[in-house]
Amino acid sequence: MSQKSSARSARPDDRRYTESHEWVKPDGDTVLVGITDFAINELCNGNEGDLVYCDLPEAGRALDQGETFGEIESVKAVSDLYAPVAGEVVETNAAIEDHLEILSKDPWNQGWLVRIRPNSKDLPKLMDAASYEQFLAEKKH
Repeated sequence: MSQKSSARSARPDDRRYTESHEWVKPDGDTVLVGITDFAINELCNGNEGDLVYCDLPEAGRALDQGETFGEIESVKAVSDLYAPVAGEVVETNAAIEDHLEILSKDPWNQGWLVRIRPNSKDLPKLMDAASYEQFLAEKKH
């Protein structure tokens, strides 16, 4: 059975968030990186067919925190993707490049973009879910 989320768009508490709308989730000795539902909605206004292109890095690429590692494009806009942690890309989600609708249907699980082996066990100071919600609320004003 799938878990139902509350009426508001609750973001998972098991990951950290950036001001550029990426999320990072620890997974063993690696982290999964994706983009938030907010970012997807900004790109496509809820119309999954609006996502047209995603460029992800090759495995083996070294990334600095904050470095652009790819881009996602919709009929409305192009957005760079930024590494929330420094480390090495060990895997990309190949399904995303061919099936962009996965991002709008399931940005939190199947919609991860890259798996990174961080250079440090300490994740940078990123926002938790509540702080990210507050960040978005303040951005609207």
